[in-house]
Amino acid sequence: MKMLVAIASYGTGNDDYLARLIREYHSMSFPVDIVVLSNVEKNLGSGVEVVVGLPYVIPWTLPFPHKQIFADRLNDYDLFLYSEDDMLITERNICAFLEASQSLPENEVPGFLRFEESAQGRNYPEFHGHFHWDTASVHQDGDYTSAFFTNEHAGCYLLTRAQLKRAIESGGYLVGPHAWKYDLLCSAATDPYTQCGVQKVICISHIDDFLIHHLPNKYVGTEFGIGENEFRRQVQTLLEMAKRGERNPSLFPTESKIKAGFFSKGYYERPPEQLASILPVGVRTVLSIGSGCGATEAWLASKGLKVTAVPLDSVISSCTEATGVEIVHGGFAAVQKQLAGRTFDCLLLLNVLHLVEDPVALLASFEKLLSKGSVVISLVPNMARTAMPWSKARRDGIVVVDYEKSGAHYVSLRVIRSWFNKAGMRVKDTVRIMTPRAQSLSDLVFGLADSSLTSEFISISEFRG
Repeated sequence: MKMLVAIASYGTGNDDYLARLIREYHSMSFPVDIVVLSNVEKNLGSGVEVVVGLPYVIPWTLPFPHKQIFADRLNDYDLFLYSEDDMLITERNICAFLEASQSLPENEVPGFLRFEESAQGRNYPEFHGHFHWDTASVHQDGDYTSAFFTNEHAGCYLLTRAQLKRAIESGGYLVGPHAWKYDLLCSAATDPYTQCGVQKVICISHIDDFLIHHLPNKYVGTEFGIGENEFRRQVQTLLEMAKRGERNPSLFPTESKIKAGFFSKGYYERPPEQLASILPVGVRTVLSIGSGCGATEAWLASKGLKVTAVPLDSVISSCTEATGVEIVHGGFAAVQKQLAGRTFDCLLLLNVLHLVEDPVALLASFEKLLSKGSVVISLVPNMARTAMPWSKARRDGIVVVDYEKSGAHYVSLRVIRSWFNKAGMRVKDTVRIMTPRAQSLSDLVFGLADSSLTSEFISISEFRG
């Protein structure tokens, strides 16, 4: 077995990590040739080829030429590994990849997940925003249980010669620098999965063999990532689902089809700061539809409210079950049947309405669980803001005008009022949410541009009964 490794290394800031990677590859029990792509000359010792130059002036285009290098040397190697210069991939990882590839179907490629380390334990940075396990994808192939994680980026990929050949023949591999679902740098590491007719899967039954260390540990303590306990809890839930033969879809389609996943539902949302001030005094029971990690629901429960949550899926809900929040699983109709005969003071919908196919029908379907005077609190993005000039929005595919094509409804304050009116509810008040920079601009012009500077709306509606 012979492997070709291509490493993207811009500048000199990561040279210590790069040296560690080179030592790791040279220590392996099979021949490894290394090509480093850089914008500057580097003296990396014997056995390392350095290719200097950028395909475009943008630094993040540096990795893309590695694909032509792989194609030109297709018949000279058995394995092809692309990596950023701070990803520590071990021989154990490579052997695990080879073994899993023998069990998986041709349209699936085993992939890796990154971890980071700190005094507080491990951090898994791919878990953030709208990225999540696809609970309908869990399956078994021989001794392997695998699942699709919607964030394909891990700063690297590994392909056999046969897998690379199919990628090249697909027409989606040898392409120039581009960005859509991911930025330029990430696209270079994910094109085999997003454009070449194969899917990256994570072998959760052998999960430790597919974890790789992101050496800088730079996302520890940020919004990017979850801790060890939460990670293991999610994996264990997936394994239990596989044993039971469950392949349940999400409550609703949570990812838009818009560039970079704009307006998708976040799985790790935090309670909106304004929620405490707008929650009516008389509210005692809350029904939250589309809960993710449960931070908002747990916060409400800590305030003495009785909270019932309908989670996005049974994996993400495993994070909520120990927080004193009641969990009700199932689709919208099944949940309503389970809750029949109960009423709630507040229906909570955080970044839900613009992603479901029929927002009015969804609102109307939950009327039977509300009593006269109950409130509905919804959070939605403001898609009419001038922070996205229309010409740029059209060019980038951000304007939402067709739900079937974009996976999201166009939302403005007028649209929200229309939805609630049609569902027999009245919008009593609206709270505008702005970024700190937008708020500063608003203050400068005495609030005259608030409709354009608002990034999200919280609407407080009343069920008229």
